[in-house]
Amino acid sequence: MNIKSKTYKVGDVGVTHISESILDGFTPASLLPDWNSLTGRQKLALSGSMEAKTALMSTHTWLVKTRKHTILVDTAAGNDKERPFTPYFDHLNLSYLEKLSNAGIKPKDVDYVLMTHLHVDHVGWNTQLSNGEWVPTFPNAKYVFSKEEYKYYKDPANHNDRNKTSIIIQKDSILPIIEAGLAEMIYIDGSEFIDGLSFKPTPGHSINHASIALSSRGENALFSGDIFHTPIQVLYPELNSIFDAFADQARSSRLWGVEYALKQNAIVFSSHFPESSAGLVVRKGECFEWQYI
Repeated sequence: MNIKSKTYKVGDVGVTHISESILDGFTPASLLPDWNSLTGRQKLALSGSMEAKTALMSTHTWLVKTRKHTILVDTAAGNDKERPFTPYFDHLNLSYLEKLSNAGIKPKDVDYVLMTHLHVDHVGWNTQLSNGEWVPTFPNAKYVFSKEEYKYYKDPANHNDRNKTSIIIQKDSILPIIEAGLAEMIYIDGSEFIDGLSFKPTPGHSINHASIALSSRGENALFSGDIFHTPIQVLYPELNSIFDAFADQARSSRLWGVEYALKQNAIVFSSHFPESSAGLVVRKGECFEWQYI
């Protein structure tokens, strides 16, 4: 699937989709453990949709241009990285930086990299391989992420089978930016960080996951991170994905995201939805529905 870059306006802010890759190896049943608990009528509500057949997913970055700053929200999976436990991200060779250049941005232009959480497909382009060493891809940027999440993965008590890939990425995608003095670790408390962007606590998918809200001139958006993996979860927020580490919190955060998008009339810039990856949550009777824009 060829994903064309598109720029959205949220008040004075431009938001552009920078595609990295498409993941086509999932079905609803393999992605959502409780998929088979849905009734036939519930599944019928999804009939004919692409997601109901393949659960197609995307990895990408959101390029945010404010009046003052050039910002990236998450950095996808990255090239050349050894990912033995996640083979679809292992030793990639993709044209991500070329796509960023096509959007008018060179690595040196980026002021901030904001991370919703520290998972393999959200931090990969933090660094790139240069002369056998991992160096920051965006040398002039501040890389902003959760202090609590960093501490969690640093603690040997959490070096378990579930977290094995997240431990690997610390070495090639997180530590190099810390050693370069480019990391800014924050507490996720909902307060504005910069240019109308605030880190909202949405734990569950990971220990201290954040969704990033944007407000500009009375218009709103939400970079949802991984509270959603597929539009199916907008219709059925009770469905966790296989990647959600803390089930009850993940459900609560997903429902918060749906309600926030409705209440604020916010564009949702998703992390893994295919097509444009952007859309609106609308109410349909007593249910919710996803509409691509």
